[in-house]
Amino acid sequence: MQPLNVFNNKLYPFNTFSTLNARNLTSSIVEKGKPGLRLLEQLQTTLDLDKLLNIFAMEAARYVKFSGLYFKSKTISKSLEGSKKARNERQFELKINNEFIGNITYSINKPISMANYKILEQLHQYLVYPLKNSIAYHHIMNLAMHDGLTNLGNRRYFDEQLKRAMHNANRHQTHVGLVLSDLNKFKPINDTYGHAVGDQVLQGFSKVLIDSIRDSDSVFRFGGDEFAIIVENASEHALDIIDDRINFALKTNVLMAKYNVSCSLGKTFMNRGDNESSIFDRADQDLYLKKMHISKHLSLV
Repeated sequence: MQPLNVFNNKLYPFNTFSTLNARNLTSSIVEKGKPGLRLLEQLQTTLDLDKLLNIFAMEAARYVKFSGLYFKSKTISKSLEGSKKARNERQFELKINNEFIGNITYSINKPISMANYKILEQLHQYLVYPLKNSIAYHHIMNLAMHDGLTNLGNRRYFDEQLKRAMHNANRHQTHVGLVLSDLNKFKPINDTYGHAVGDQVLQGFSKVLIDSIRDSDSVFRFGGDEFAIIVENASEHALDIIDDRINFALKTNVLMAKYNVSCSLGKTFMNRGDNESSIFDRADQDLYLKKMHISKHLSLV
């Protein structure tokens, strides 16, 4: 399942073997004997973790030649775009008053001099507070983008990710597939067994969807029993494969089989004339037709 992309902003790549961009971006780190004042001002201009690390990397590249920069906290892992492994790594622990913020790691081919090591430690002191604020903002946005029951992305996050996926598909000439899903006769489950069981079914169905896709695909819950899947870099058979996997899982999953859970799926591929509304409407229309077909079939049984 594709990792959460909260900020959806462009990254600004840096050349770790050249300080040209860093010199254009910031003034000297040493200003009237107080290193980092200009850096601190720039770090306070964003809560976007990617941009924050990039601003910091531009300045750090003035003192250390590194091929990669990585940050890891208890809940977040980030690597700067273009980062590559090197012969060695140098890791620094970042803290505020003994509170662990995370580790920042540099991929290096040459040892860091003692003078530059001390400068890096100074730079880290300017980084930690903006970094802490960025992590807190990341967590808040992460909660705002997720469904509380299933921990899937919500409708707001779906809208952002569909727009991003379609943009990337047009740029790289790849295919995006969209699958919409409703559970069939979900209301009787709630009415007969109670909402606690209904919630278990929704959580179980969420796992069925996650297990039926690739890591690069994304699952969302809009609310109720409405779900969606965005399939990126899709092959012509990708949506049918997902359809088969979901239906097989519903028959073999113990919880789904116990409550006779089934679903309807509406599927479509993006075409080059689509926008977010048109591809969604086409998948929604396909879902409606599938549900009508199932309703007619059940009424005849």
